[in-house]
Amino acid sequence: MPFTPFHVGVHACVALPLQRKLDVPTFILANIIIDIEPLLVMLFNVHYPVHGYVHTFIGSFIVGSLWGGMAYALRQPLGRLMRFLRLPYSPSLKADILSGAAGGCLHVLCDAPIYTDIQPFYPLKINPLYGLVSAAMMYRLCILFFIPAAILYVWFTRRYPGFDKEQRLF
Repeated sequence: MPFTPFHVGVHACVALPLQRKLDVPTFILANIIIDIEPLLVMLFNVHYPVHGYVHTFIGSFIVGSLWGGMAYALRQPLGRLMRFLRLPYSPSLKADILSGAAGGCLHVLCDAPIYTDIQPFYPLKINPLYGLVSAAMMYRLCILFFIPAAILYVWFTRRYPGFDKEQRLF
C-alpha cells in the first residue's frame, strides 16, 4: 500500500485478540518494516521493483523474523510503549519471531490483490491473488478495519489497567 498506516487496523484486528500468542507491537510494526523496501526504491530511484523480494511470502517471512529478533532486543522500550498504551506485554523470543514473520506475511497478503508487480509466491513469477479485490475496495476495507480495531483496543485497555508507575517492566 502506498500508505502503510492503512494496514494498522487490519494488523490490530488480528494481533489484539491473539495477544496471548502474538507480540502486538512486533506484529503491527512488521507491517512498517516490510514497506521500507518500496520507500527505499522510491527515495533512491533504484532500478528494482517497487514491491520486490520483501513483498513475497518468503521475503516477508525472513525480514519479519529478523525484525522479531530485533524487537525482542528492544523489549524494554516496546514494553514502555505498551504500558503507555495500557496493553499487556510479556515478550518472548519465540513469540517475537513468530509475530514478526506473521505480521510481514499479512502485509503481503493485503498488498498482493492490488499490485501487479508483487510476486507473493516467488520464485513462481505469478500473482494469483491479483484482482481478487479492487484497490478501491481494499483501501475501503483497510479503513473500515480501524473501527473494530478501535473497539478491540478499548475492550482490552479496560480489561487491563496497565502498570503502576513504580512497577518495573522486567
